[in-house]
Amino acid sequence: MGKSRVGLAVHALLAEAKVRHALIEGDNLDMAYPPTWEYGLAELNLAAMWQNYRALGYRRLVYTNTASVLPEVIGELTAAMGDTPSVTAVLLTCDDRTARARLAQRENGIELRRHIERSMAMSRELSAAAPSWVHVVDTTDRSPEEVAAQVVALTGWSNPTTAE
Repeated sequence: MGKSRVGLAVHALLAEAKVRHALIEGDNLDMAYPPTWEYGLAELNLAAMWQNYRALGYRRLVYTNTASVLPEVIGELTAAMGDTPSVTAVLLTCDDRTARARLAQRENGIELRRHIERSMAMSRELSAAAPSWVHVVDTTDRSPEEVAAQVVALTGWSNPTTAE
């Protein structure tokens, strides 16, 4: 289980509670080859999408992306939204055994080894660089629904009449 599955579970919980929100998978905002990160395409696409959601009255955004808890990325994303959002940042973690098992479900051979190495390096980087106000949620031996319930509780969005 990863950030996308947890994001979908958060979406399901909020929808069930009739909490108006949008879900954007950040990895898809600039998925291209050659890579487009140097042009800020993810931020441009987020700005365009959020403008459309805002025009329809949305005020809550569930945004999933690996590096979105890094201070510079948080700043870029909130600037792209064009307003002053209240951010509840969550870093999902798990133990190495769980990470390896999850990666083995979707990768194999040399790709698996490369993904494990990148995952372990990114985990260390995110843990070291995330601001102290970022919530750390351990996903080891937990279902996406259990993790999503904790994330929703952290946002305070479980009541559809709060934080419009």
